Amino acid sequence: MTCEETHILLHALIDSELDAGHAREVEAHVANCPRCAAQLRDYREIHKAMAAPEMRYQAPESLRQRIETALPTTTLPAPRASAPSRRGLLRGFAMGSIVSTALAACLVLFVVHTEEDQRIVGDVVSAHLRSLQGDHLIDVQSTDQHTVKPWFNGRLDVAPPVIDLTPQGFTLIGGRLDYIDGRPVAAIVYKRRAHVINLFVSQTAGSGSGATMEKLQGFTVWSWAWSGLSFRAVSDINGEELQEFGDKLETAVQSGGS
Repeated sequence: MTCEETHILLHALIDSELDAGHAREVEAHVANCPRCAAQLRDYREIHKAMAAPEMRYQAPESLRQRIETALPTTTLPAPRASAPSRRGLLRGFAMGSIVSTALAACLVLFVVHTEEDQRIVGDVVSAHLRSLQGDHLIDVQSTDQHTVKPWFNGRLDVAPPVIDLTPQGFTLIGGRLDYIDGRPVAAIVYKRRAHVINLFVSQTAGSGSGATMEKLQGFTVWSWAWSGLSFRAVSDINGEELQEFGDKLETAVQSGGS
């Protein structure tokens, strides 16, 4: 495991989100790498500080009472423009605070969602890198989708669609089990000339979402969700070719291809 892979997985290790195998790999690397060991110590100090009781703050009950008192219970006459009433100012302050709190809550949800997506994309790239080392690429080797698809039966809670895109220039070569975000997923492997494309398929919430593309560590990651399944393809081919792969996969999946 390289330093780049380790840095991606350090947060997941601290939060106990790695499976036993990946946790051992990270710990083994850290034990022999002073740089990563120092980074892990720093992360643990930050994690400990953020969890400290003094970092939590609860607004006093008196604040709630003041806000409730300030909210109008009856229709009030409009104050004169030259002399706004104190009650009107309090009412405006209270409503502004409520709106600000709602906006802040939405912002926090957006940030958390973005961080989670980035962490999963990092896991996808790490899994792709691991697959290229040694004999980790394929558990079932076959160009026949009807051989690859049944192999996953009983190994996963979901039956991933295995699409043969060989006529479109993306050769199916097999599949394997892998782990993304600490969970087992299907990895369906294709080749474009000498380049490997790993397609990770797992369950997800929601019915579907539009495809996205992003770059990380020199790799392109294509992501798409459809009918309760998440598809993430990663490769070092150029973005246009990976987009072409994604487009053809989308068409085949939506048309009911197996």
